Amino acid sequence: MDDIGEPEATIVIHPGSYWLRIGRAIDPFPVSVPHLIARQRKTSATPRYEDGILFRGESSSDLATQKKTEDSFSVVYKAIKSRTTSSGQPREPVSLEKEQEFNDAAIAQQLDEDSGMVWTDDKGSPEYLVGDKALYLEHPENYNIHWPIRGGSLNIHDGVGGSLTSVLQDLETIWSTAIEKHLNIPRQDLSEYNAILLIPDIYHRPHIKELMNLLLVRMGFGAALVHQESVCATYGSGLSSACVVDVGDHKTAVTCVEDGISHRNTRICLAYGGRDITRCFTKLLERARFPYRQCCPSRILDTLLLIELKETFCHLDQDFDGPQLLDFHVSFPNQPTFMYKMNLGEETMIAPMGLFYPEIFGISSKGTIFTQQRNQGDPEDIHDEIFLLQTQTQQQQTPKIRLGAISPEGNNTELNQLPRSDSPSVPSQSDTFIQEVTQPIVSRRISSAQNLDKPLGLDQAIHYSIDSCGSEETKKKMYSTILVVGGGISFFQGATEMLQYRIRSLMSPALSRSVEKVDVICKTKDLDPRLTCWKGGSVLACLDTTQELWIHQLEWKKHGLKVLRERAPFVW
Repeated sequence: MDDIGEPEATIVIHPGSYWLRIGRAIDPFPVSVPHLIARQRKTSATPRYEDGILFRGESSSDLATQKKTEDSFSVVYKAIKSRTTSSGQPREPVSLEKEQEFNDAAIAQQLDEDSGMVWTDDKGSPEYLVGDKALYLEHPENYNIHWPIRGGSLNIHDGVGGSLTSVLQDLETIWSTAIEKHLNIPRQDLSEYNAILLIPDIYHRPHIKELMNLLLVRMGFGAALVHQESVCATYGSGLSSACVVDVGDHKTAVTCVEDGISHRNTRICLAYGGRDITRCFTKLLERARFPYRQCCPSRILDTLLLIELKETFCHLDQDFDGPQLLDFHVSFPNQPTFMYKMNLGEETMIAPMGLFYPEIFGISSKGTIFTQQRNQGDPEDIHDEIFLLQTQTQQQQTPKIRLGAISPEGNNTELNQLPRSDSPSVPSQSDTFIQEVTQPIVSRRISSAQNLDKPLGLDQAIHYSIDSCGSEETKKKMYSTILVVGGGISFFQGATEMLQYRIRSLMSPALSRSVEKVDVICKTKDLDPRLTCWKGGSVLACLDTTQELWIHQLEWKKHGLKVLRERAPFVW
């Protein structure tokens, strides 16, 4: 292809834990495809594997855990009740017993004979099914169900189909199918196209290497580049600088971006997101005697219903007061549609408040907070910055390590992330996703300023990220522009006001006086917040400065990781 970087020949790929957003850079919106694949089981004798949509591996139903969860609900309930409505009135108490009594008596009303929905046609036993077709399998027991991305990283596990090779094969199949089906681009023509891949700000370098190899070698794109989600979010929203808060399905990431640079020391990732709000809301519905008693959260279609109920009924609006009479529909393929009525109170607000009180998600503090990690090196790129530092004399290394306290992006590096001069590893400018590290290094700043006996709330994470900026002027700039993207919180009514209130309450009096306004932006240019990052990727394809960032297929085959380090539009 002669003109690498032409928007009409550029495909922007934003892979997420639940959704794959993919489309040409000239498209107004991407195609959104559930990011999963169902692969036919080889034999009935082999164990079946299915990645659950909602549940975590460490979930427990013992009495001690249930008691702890109930106590957490009480803490959040008291926090909600402690604030008045916007008119200054105290909130009306809602009786749980009356809720339960009403819901116990609720009777389903049949609306029609056939919902109009259909199961996926799996006659002929296709080898695999992708996206919606995999969700609506009538006989899922004949297939292994895989979601290849979890928490922003490759979903590698010990089960069937959990090897690195299998996960990459799943991604190749899902992406190729989406390109052929939704973009009408034949697989054999991909050499005439280039790809932009959006990645988390905190990521695992070897995985990015594998994904670039997937794009340029296995799928055969003519050229490709990678960029960070937070920077693309600012491009997509038309902002030059912002504290970007990305609440996804599995993770929540906070990063301060200034003039197209994601400040390394401000990056923090929390291991909870929209999925956990749905899980929490499910528990609250069960406690309130959910009238759809056949609901089974481990069944995919019931999971989709619970997600829909969360997105429809949950909110963060302090003015939503008193009992609420709600109705919802239950539809299954080839079956009638039923309508249910139910009575709820504070449950609709308690669940999303879990973003500020993550204890109610039932997760422990261990492994829930991730920050930037050191580069571990790669034999394919032997002349990287690690090599350069290690080949210097002891006297030369000492000042370099001290200079390392200031990152190339202008931020203070935490002291406990700097090695001693006799350490075999040295600080670098690379990013490594922390899920591969058995003991994540947590910044000393968090240890002194935050209580790590419990997970960090979203407001605390935002405060930590901005507090890690290098200057007071930058901090003020970030507080005045907090950009919220992703689908985890943006659509809850009252989210903007709740975030402003909670962030303000954490600021010191001096800082609060110096910052005129804490501006939280949940929607820009009438754009769906879930599409902001992808939109930024399409903007990136149109920039003249992008031309020098493309990695061509032949360059990748010849130089590999070295050329990625040299061309990455961020500090690798």
